[in-house]
Amino acid sequence: MVKGITRRVIVIKTPDPKLFEEAIFIVREEVSASGGVTGDEIVRQAQKAANDYIKNHARSHRKIRIPAPVFLLAGALLASAAWFAAIII
Repeated sequence: MVKGITRRVIVIKTPDPKLFEEAIFIVREEVSASGGVTGDEIVRQAQKAANDYIKNHARSHRKIRIPAPVFLLAGALLASAAWFAAIII
């Protein structure tokens, strides 16, 4: 369903497209109607919110990737140790 509502939005493009392409902020109608806040201040707050999000979330989702050969080597060592222990006992 499509509503006939017009909204003011701010689109912040990222300098590093590895994280996200753009952030879209919807400006409250009260702010845009009152005229008490300048457009520069709205853009500045949107950029700050996007930067804060990146600082708080981008680093926490990084996972340490262990290459497959390490798992192969660990499995081989474990199997060899089990085989050696079975022969000794």
